Amino acid sequence: MTTIYRDSDADLGALAGETVAVVGYGNQGRSQALNLRDSGLEVVVGNRGDAARDRAREDGFDVHSIADACRRADVAMLLIPDEIMPEVYREEVAPGLEDGNVVCLASGYNVAFGLLDPAPELDCVMLAPRIIGLGVRDRYVEGTGFPSFVGVHHDATGRARDRLLALARGVGSTRAGCIEMSMHDEASLDLFNEQGFGPAFGRVLLSAIELLVERGFPPEAVLMEIFLSGEFAYSLEKAREVGFLRQMDFHSRTSQYGSITRGARYLDLDPALKERMGAVLDEIRSGRFAAEWSAQQESAGATLDAVRAARDRMPFAQWERSARGAFGLDEEAEGGG
Repeated sequence: MTTIYRDSDADLGALAGETVAVVGYGNQGRSQALNLRDSGLEVVVGNRGDAARDRAREDGFDVHSIADACRRADVAMLLIPDEIMPEVYREEVAPGLEDGNVVCLASGYNVAFGLLDPAPELDCVMLAPRIIGLGVRDRYVEGTGFPSFVGVHHDATGRARDRLLALARGVGSTRAGCIEMSMHDEASLDLFNEQGFGPAFGRVLLSAIELLVERGFPPEAVLMEIFLSGEFAYSLEKAREVGFLRQMDFHSRTSQYGSITRGARYLDLDPALKERMGAVLDEIRSGRFAAEWSAQQESAGATLDAVRAARDRMPFAQWERSARGAFGLDEEAEGGG
């Protein structure tokens, strides 16, 4: 049975007298630090000397190097990229921790695949928001909160879950609900969404666009119909609010009839899709993807640059630039920051 924690399960008093070090002041770090402070917790920020560190000072935080922040704190929340976390933890975080301190990760990735193993004398927990950093702050300010996956990996003190739920309440997540998961399951789900569902969905979208352009429809009209108008995004938001199936009731009867009757024509794609996505999931859960990604770190930058360059030469890229330009969407994005 799935365990879901809410405000009534969490007590900020579990962190009474303790200091939280937010390590990394990017989008997630800044939002979580602000939320924790607004919830009445004692927060310091640890960040390397860059613009983010300056911004933390401007926001009124007590800012230190990562090592100094962890020495001053009872709880270290690691909000830095997965690929640099093991080295930063080993060299700058771990030396400042004492038995009974808390290490809180925003993703189960490094622990799940053996890249990071905090000492068993520490409480090691996971608080993984299911929303981007800006949303973490916006939803807190609105009072609605946001869902997270949470889990306890080490419970050295007997208080790990209580301290974890206090952190979750402090950032505003127990308002919406926190689902208990292992670090391995959280990381596997997250990676599958990025590597299994996302590419499969993207391939369907691009195939539909290419077909329509090949059949003579103007690219600008095709992109506007499929996603640029915002109708599709609005439908997904309604699916979140009332349910994926029930949101169909907001569409015309013509739309509903066509979707139901023609949708059946794609059922024979299920076995092939599940087979390919299943292979991706197996690579993730076995740790093969994590090992591959770790081995690619030295060449990752060049590889990603080459992929981006190739992406920008795709016909779709030109169609999108044309459509966005025609409707002033690029200017709107720039103006919105």
